Amino acid sequence: MGSHAPLIIDIAGLTLSKLDRKRLKHPLVGGLILFARNWQDRDQLSALCRAIKKLRADLLICVDHEGGRVQRFKTDGFTHLPPMRSLGTMWMDEKKAKKSKKDNKDSRAKKAGPLDASNVASACGYVLGAELRACGVDLSFTPVLDLDYGASSVIGDRAFDQDPRVVALLAKSLMHGLLLSGMANCGKHFPGHGFVTADSHTDIPVDERSLKAILTDDAAPYRWLSTVLRSVMPAHVIYPRVDVRPAGFSHIWLQDVLRTQLGFGGAIFSDDLSMAGARLLDGQELSYTQAAVAALNAGCDMVLLCNQSINEDGADGINPIDALLAGLSKAQAQGQWQANLASEARRQALLPLVPAPDWEVLMVQPAYLHALACIAT
Repeated sequence: MGSHAPLIIDIAGLTLSKLDRKRLKHPLVGGLILFARNWQDRDQLSALCRAIKKLRADLLICVDHEGGRVQRFKTDGFTHLPPMRSLGTMWMDEKKAKKSKKDNKDSRAKKAGPLDASNVASACGYVLGAELRACGVDLSFTPVLDLDYGASSVIGDRAFDQDPRVVALLAKSLMHGLLLSGMANCGKHFPGHGFVTADSHTDIPVDERSLKAILTDDAAPYRWLSTVLRSVMPAHVIYPRVDVRPAGFSHIWLQDVLRTQLGFGGAIFSDDLSMAGARLLDGQELSYTQAAVAALNAGCDMVLLCNQSINEDGADGINPIDALLAGLSKAQAQGQWQANLASEARRQALLPLVPAPDWEVLMVQPAYLHALACIAT
């Protein structure tokens, strides 16, 4: 194995092809991200994850599985988790006790207010993590720490609330649930994607606010959660009053602000390098290799390249994943980036430490059944 495996790639189908196996064995590959196209049912997903771990036990199997509209696996027993905004709404709701007609005493009140919302958030985190882990998935890229300003369609109801204090405490509760299931967490999108309207999948959003304004509001949860966040994903957003580069390529944002000023010591993932916001840097369109090198040198521990296994080969007849593997190897040999043992340790620290129960065992566990009941009422 290489001393640093920074690449998170994807696979095309429901099982591992010969080409997938070759790519996943590459010493620069540290994991893969699953999508809905990699899902048929629980048996298939579990078999796929077992095959991946048999190939390399240290590979990190990831997915975007937040609840609401961002949930890759929704059938064959997976719980439909609510959007995170519903937890923020519950936090803001006042508890209204129902009066019993007989004795005029308070009977069971509806779930509302900060403490009920926190408990339901922990239940969501536990169910989310436990169901994924029962099928062999190691990490979900959650929670969203962006603030809901009502401006961003790509964030929208994925955010807990506009108040950073509410966001931080609900996210902490969700992460507590993940921890109980044996899963790490990933706060995104640092320092905040909620203020801009553009979608970084197709455009490069620009946030003109000052560093002080962003640190006071959007980035505040990262400071408050610095002891419990295990990983962070920066935004493909440019904050020109801080740096001309998007946050994921910015030494200022990742090293000076996130690591030094806010005290974050976990892993940093780049967001997907195939997004439009990742391909333009300093006014130039970059290759995936150049973008990966820029992200690693800025302070990312791992870089994601998504949805390229299903794309056609480039003009040179080489698939973008293979071009990136070859390009990053060459760039390393030429000294354009250096393997980082600390980065590798942070990647491996995201792997679950304890074995997960299988699905049938999970389904009858009291803690799981209690968490389901919390979410349902």
